[in-house]
Amino acid sequence: MPSTILNGNLEQQGELSLSSPQFSDGEQLPDWTGYANENENPELAISNIPDDAASLVLVVDDPDAQPVAGHTWDHWVAWDIDPRIGTIPRDWDGTDVTEGYNDYIEQGYGGPSPPEGSHDYRFKLIALDTELGVPAETRKTRVGSAIAMNAEVLATTQLVGTYHAEQGTAF
Repeated sequence: MPSTILNGNLEQQGELSLSSPQFSDGEQLPDWTGYANENENPELAISNIPDDAASLVLVVDDPDAQPVAGHTWDHWVAWDIDPRIGTIPRDWDGTDVTEGYNDYIEQGYGGPSPPEGSHDYRFKLIALDTELGVPAETRKTRVGSAIAMNAEVLATTQLVGTYHAEQGTAF
């Protein structure tokens, strides 16, 4: 798999900030975010977006899936997000944004579903100087390639939440 900005951890670049009222960095995600439960994305608050940002890219992935799936599992890939958004609401419908396919082969958000133990879920946010304009069928690595070829990265940030396999059975 080619290496792009969307693969691996993101180093903080600039003042861009991503937080959630439902969990703090490194803490447990709510049960309802899980794929087997309500499968709703948590609310995400975005701040300190560079003034010259034209779009945002959001990726949620699970690097701990590597031993079972053979790769980092992609849970959500969204791009061409309006930088004036401020907040991505809980259970966001993704209006006016392009949402790609996750590794469940579904478009949009696909929540955590670790087979065993606790996994880390990286919420990665990137501010760009342009919109990408790539189609929804584009997967994460190709979105990363489009960034490398067509955009300047203005700022990056990452928020990590954890989810335990036992949460997937909580109702």
